[in-house]
Amino acid sequence: MRIFLLVLSLLFTAAALADPAGEYIGQLSANPYNSDSTSNAYGRYGSEYSSDSINNPYGAGNPYRSDSPNNPYGQGLSIYGDDDG
Repeated sequence: MRIFLLVLSLLFTAAALADPAGEYIGQLSANPYNSDSTSNAYGRYGSEYSSDSINNPYGAGNPYRSDSPNNPYGQGLSIYGDDDG
């Protein structure tokens, strides 16, 4: 039962992602049904075809972009929890 509750809480817990300029770029979430989730393959921030998605190797997920989480030498992203303004 504890494992079920842990998995359930991970599905519905999300943190907002922001690029270095402070622009919102989705929610880091395991919920595939949330339209802003990075795990929603059909959403703006999770689709491999969306330029705003960190899952798109030619968009926000490009390993050569300085603000991409896939660039080991870049600036990366900021993660904001629910209580962060």
